Amino acid sequence: MGALGFIEISGVTAAVDALDIMCKSAEVRFVTWERKLGGRLVTIVIEGDISAVSAAIDNATNLAIKKPVAHLVLANPHEETWRIVNKSASRLAPKTEETPVAETPKKSKKNK
Repeated sequence: MGALGFIEISGVTAAVDALDIMCKSAEVRFVTWERKLGGRLVTIVIEGDISAVSAAIDNATNLAIKKPVAHLVLANPHEETWRIVNKSASRLAPKTEETPVAETPKKSKKNK
């Protein structure tokens, strides 16, 4: 059984700091992030086992450069919760290239 961890914090720099703390303090994986109000509020989502996510969220809450606006550890999320988190995460996935554009061959210099 896994868990999702959410931390909402003011500012992108504070969010990156919180993510760094979480990833260094426990075996968790970054899932996605959402920016609202022009980046003034940033929500970071992580996943891992319940104890790791709890430890990561606690550490980020106590050590981040700003106090989080909200935080949550969601143990054993419902499949609909995973669906919405995965939808958010899918926008971060690398775009697959469509048909690659072939290089235009260089014209050879022939005597005219």
